[in-house]
Amino acid sequence: MKNIENFRTQRTLWLLSTTIMLSACTAVGPDYKVPEVSAPANWSSWTSASAELARDKVALGAPEQKWWAAFQDSVLDQLEHRVLETNPDLKTALLHYEQARLQRNVTASQQYPEVKLQGSAIRQRQSEYAVGDRVLDVTAPNNRDTIAKSLSEPFVSYQGGFDASWEIDLWGRVRRAVEAADADIANSAALLDQTRLIIASDLATAYVELRTTQRLLQLTRDDIVALRERTSMMESRSKHGLANDLDLERQRQQLADLESQTPPLLEQEAQAKNRICLLLGLHPGELAKELAAESAAASPSVLPQYKLGVPSELAGRRPDIRAAEARLHQATAAIGEAKAQLYPSIRLGARFGLDSYASDKFGDWGSRFWSIGPSLDLPIFDGGRRRATVVLRELRQQEAAIEFQRTVLRAWQEIDDALTAYAAEQERQQRLLTKARSSADVYRLAQARERSGLVDSLSVIDAQRTDLQARRDAVSSEGRARLRFISIYKALGGGVAETSE
Repeated sequence: MKNIENFRTQRTLWLLSTTIMLSACTAVGPDYKVPEVSAPANWSSWTSASAELARDKVALGAPEQKWWAAFQDSVLDQLEHRVLETNPDLKTALLHYEQARLQRNVTASQQYPEVKLQGSAIRQRQSEYAVGDRVLDVTAPNNRDTIAKSLSEPFVSYQGGFDASWEIDLWGRVRRAVEAADADIANSAALLDQTRLIIASDLATAYVELRTTQRLLQLTRDDIVALRERTSMMESRSKHGLANDLDLERQRQQLADLESQTPPLLEQEAQAKNRICLLLGLHPGELAKELAAESAAASPSVLPQYKLGVPSELAGRRPDIRAAEARLHQATAAIGEAKAQLYPSIRLGARFGLDSYASDKFGDWGSRFWSIGPSLDLPIFDGGRRRATVVLRELRQQEAAIEFQRTVLRAWQEIDDALTAYAAEQERQQRLLTKARSSADVYRLAQARERSGLVDSLSVIDAQRTDLQARRDAVSSEGRARLRFISIYKALGGGVAETSE
């Protein structure tokens, strides 16, 4: 009997060692391969822009992480620093990233055995007519009721021990699940960087729009003061018969038209301030001091120059491309996880403990019980559910691959659009600045000719209107050029990614 018991023990240990070695088998399903991303040799190769639209020479080096510093505005620098710490959307994205990391730990825990300690002390009474008492009807039919009554007396059952179980990952189901969880972390990290980029871009956009509106507002106010003085002068001249009523009414009409432009500008200013406050998680009016027109830094005379880096590095810098690749990786790993469900699973189990109905015998060695060995779960028929799941995962992978390619194409399109728009606005601004200087000269010349009696007031009014509009167009164009500069860095994916996986 002892030899038989030793043989059975050795057979069990051999089976356990065999299943453990099998757990090192290669995981089923396709292995993920990083998709190739085609890139041009330089930033001028892939473009739809006409050769007539000359682009600036690109500064060497990778894009600056704090690209907004090119505006040389200390208030903007402070706001960008604050928004990356206080923005509610960024806090939410950070929580999603941390959740993905913790979920990966939950998934990876399936690779290890699960051990539970158990203990109980239960007082119970058995039925006198339980199924197990049928044996009394055969062995002791005459004393059946007496014995059954004695066995059904209440007693306390003491039990304590531990249970251990471990699913052998023969086909890599858990390994593929961990791989998918790692890809989900990469996706969350990319989305976190994308949130940073969007927030920084939105803040810079709102700030540029605010300062442009404030410059237009100040220019309009200065022009209103000048027009009011000129209107008052023309009213005085009209009373003395030195100016005709038509010129006076034209002047009043121009003044009223200019004054009507102030309320919309005030509305735009308030809306831009509120957008900035919202991005920083503040209530309206809380940044009144920082966003006042008096706190605006003097705008540099030359628009900032951008750095594009190397075209082949775009895929690693743009968060949306990194996120699309991570989702493709996740979908690929999910195929292997589904295919592993087609194969049998083996779970190793072990139990050891003490069981006794007598409290004084609970600690005795004779009260021990134990069990050890594998259990097999072999799928035979499920109505095609598992195989349909595999096909579904393969279709999702194909969808993720298409979405990845579309994301890459959209990235190149956005970059070309941004570079073209910036070059076009720069060229337009140069034309508008030339027009503004010419209009100012014409206005000064018209005033001088009016004082000499060579032209009437109507010619001066027309020259003045042209000068006012030219100055506003130049300021608006400069603001749009700065917005185009922001679009370039948004299309590039900002600077170096900040989240490490």
